[in-house]
Amino acid sequence: MRKLLLFTAVLMVALGGSAVSMTLDEAIGLFSDSDIMITYTAEGQAQLEEAIDAFRTALGVTDTLDEANEDALMAFDVDANLMYLIPMLAQCYYTLADAFLGEDEATVKPFYLRGKHWGLKVLRMDPEFAATEQANGFVAAVNGSDNLTGLYWTSSNWLRAGQFDVLAAVFAGMPEKTEAITLRCMELDETYTHYGAYRALGAFWSGLPSLPAGKFRKNWDSSLSHFCKIVDEPALCGACNGCTDFGAIDPEVHEYLENRMFFVEFYLMERGLWADAKRVIDSVVADGIGEKYLLYNAISLEKAAIFLAEVESHL
Repeated sequence: MRKLLLFTAVLMVALGGSAVSMTLDEAIGLFSDSDIMITYTAEGQAQLEEAIDAFRTALGVTDTLDEANEDALMAFDVDANLMYLIPMLAQCYYTLADAFLGEDEATVKPFYLRGKHWGLKVLRMDPEFAATEQANGFVAAVNGSDNLTGLYWTSSNWLRAGQFDVLAAVFAGMPEKTEAITLRCMELDETYTHYGAYRALGAFWSGLPSLPAGKFRKNWDSSLSHFCKIVDEPALCGACNGCTDFGAIDPEVHEYLENRMFFVEFYLMERGLWADAKRVIDSVVADGIGEKYLLYNAISLEKAAIFLAEVESHL
């Protein structure tokens, strides 16, 4: 993933060192529907780190717990009354790594693993999920779960953690599990995170390796099928004979610029459709940041500027 690192005055590698502590209520108050309401600034990063510290404190986490170790986190005792905090923490870990920490594997992967493991933790704290997983496997448990936020942030972090060695992830069975989670999220609420399940599966199918056989290999039609739910591209989508029609586009998708930038990054540029990529990037720049999605629209505009140079070099 091509991305300009956001350098801040202080990069907190060890969480919990904020100068001003954030209360749990303040941390929860950063969330509005599926979004964390911070800006793409050093101040926004500091707020996110303070929120993580607040959630960890509320859950009783100490620095001796290795959150990047699945077995350690599964064995960690959490009050069932605090389960509602866990998906928020998983989302915070994802956002910190994705928005602020760059692309270096050694830096970001541990945070994605923390988010993944907390997501799995909250799913398995449901006795029905745990029993089904033990009896019939993980996918069966996912298909019976109604924990939308737990499912979504498990998969989002899992996919990001797996991006550093896609082939190994495929042979470890990650695609089957993350696809099942994402499809279940679509069943529960396809609009969550601005149709995020479609973004995820669009990138998922284009990012798989080109294997000679098997279900989980690169599939351009499946990728485009999902992107066509979140971008208004009648010519490209109409020309895809092998695509699945997921129905009419919600106009709301256009306000969230990451939808178009995922399409650019994970489909148009990957396929060498440079003129189309430039056209979509230009539309993102023309629309600007807006007033609703200050964090990810700012990131999308930054990506647009970076990608434009590469795109124009091919025209």
